[in-house]
Amino acid sequence: MNHTDHVNLLRPGIPESGGLWADLGSGRGAFTLALADILGETGSIISVDKDRGALRDQELAMRSRFPSAHVDYRAADFSRPLDLPPLDGVVMANSLHYFSRKGPLVEHVRSMLKPGGRLIVVEYNVDRGNFAVPHPLTYPQWVELAARAGFAETRLLGTVPSSFLREFYAALSLSPA
Repeated sequence: MNHTDHVNLLRPGIPESGGLWADLGSGRGAFTLALADILGETGSIISVDKDRGALRDQELAMRSRFPSAHVDYRAADFSRPLDLPPLDGVVMANSLHYFSRKGPLVEHVRSMLKPGGRLIVVEYNVDRGNFAVPHPLTYPQWVELAARAGFAETRLLGTVPSSFLREFYAALSLSPA
């Protein structure tokens, strides 16, 4: 996937520029860059990852491509409590598949959102993992999990083929208003 694919997966779930968003498990920032592209100069992003080196690489890429983006880089484990203000949205791209117990984590993420806030999940659309993707979940599995975690509605935003594991999907789930 390239930057255009990342933007195209997220854009249908972000109705307007601006707002305060977090990218949880942001890694080197492919989707953080896409988020900055979509939110524009009026948006703010909190980029969270445990890998400080990945965050440094991400910050360099952001300065190069989107120098006016407002990004707060935080080296932290997003599965634990974070001191964040209520968020308009959260992106979790290829970060849920590292957790075997997803329910409590998804409830935790929902608690970070403002009423009516948006969670965009990007994951491999497969039900069997491997060493790199230990606990994937298909889109139908995500729909069920999101409902159990208290999200009001979930819809598919798009899919992109993957040379690694069949395809990626992006889904939007809304926190109750």
